[in-house]
Amino acid sequence: MKFEGIYPPVITPFNADYSIDFAGFEAMIEHLIASRVHGIIVGGTTGEYYAQDKQERAKCIQVAKQIIAGRLPLIAGTGAIRTEECIEYGQIAKASGADAILMNAPYYALPTQEELAAHALAVDLAVDLPIMLYNYPGRTGTTMSKAFFDKVCGNANFAAIKESTGDINQLHMLARDYPQITLLCGMDDQALEFFAWGARGWVCAGGNCLPAEHIALYRAVAVDNDIVKGRRIMSALMPFMAILEQGGKLIQVIKHVCTLQGLPAGPVRKPLQPLTDEEKSEIEQVLETLKFTFASVEEDYARDATAAAV
Repeated sequence: MKFEGIYPPVITPFNADYSIDFAGFEAMIEHLIASRVHGIIVGGTTGEYYAQDKQERAKCIQVAKQIIAGRLPLIAGTGAIRTEECIEYGQIAKASGADAILMNAPYYALPTQEELAAHALAVDLAVDLPIMLYNYPGRTGTTMSKAFFDKVCGNANFAAIKESTGDINQLHMLARDYPQITLLCGMDDQALEFFAWGARGWVCAGGNCLPAEHIALYRAVAVDNDIVKGRRIMSALMPFMAILEQGGKLIQVIKHVCTLQGLPAGPVRKPLQPLTDEEKSEIEQVLETLKFTFASVEEDYARDATAAAV
């Protein structure tokens, strides 16, 4: 499987009683498909998989596959603590028709690099689907490092990595030393740097609510090699990215912006709590400026293209 482009980890809309709003879930997936993203992830962090039971997680994968119906690749998250449980989620994904799985380090357990590699290889052996690794020590407590990659990268299923450490040295290492693993941006406020270093895609929470802007940055730098345009788009996005990566309420922010744009989102599940009115106001001001600045960039380039064609 070729991992290129924009892959939003789709939110899970909830009803007022915190049950899953499957009609809203379908609307979100259709919105992403219509926005021309390149693939959809179910069971990622932004989908609040950790706050769902096994039946809910399985149903989300199954429903997503039915809705997508082959129009886009579906990647299913396998996050859990026990290796056996991760294998079970992987097998559910495969039985449901997922095209690939998303694999993070087992959280809380803090395995060594050797233990982490043994875990990953066991899941691969049992599931046998393309794997997008998810390196996010901020949530798992464990960093996938060189010793881990040396042990797993010989297996063809380890095809891509969502790199979310925030460590620029990790980005450099992956880009230079492990070209066989497709590099995907997983740190939103470093997207321009990722694309400059050859990343082929972006797993972006903000793709739920701002897909056009995320696709535009990907096209500018990864496809058209226009770093100047990419820098202007990234500059417009940066205040929003700072809220996402540094504000501590990523999922609440994404769901609020979805709601502002008429998309189904609903509340977050506990232990998370809703945004305050002050936080909502700040986000709305940032979003208004972002939209205006991004539109200006697009208008400038459209005018230049028209002038060049005359």
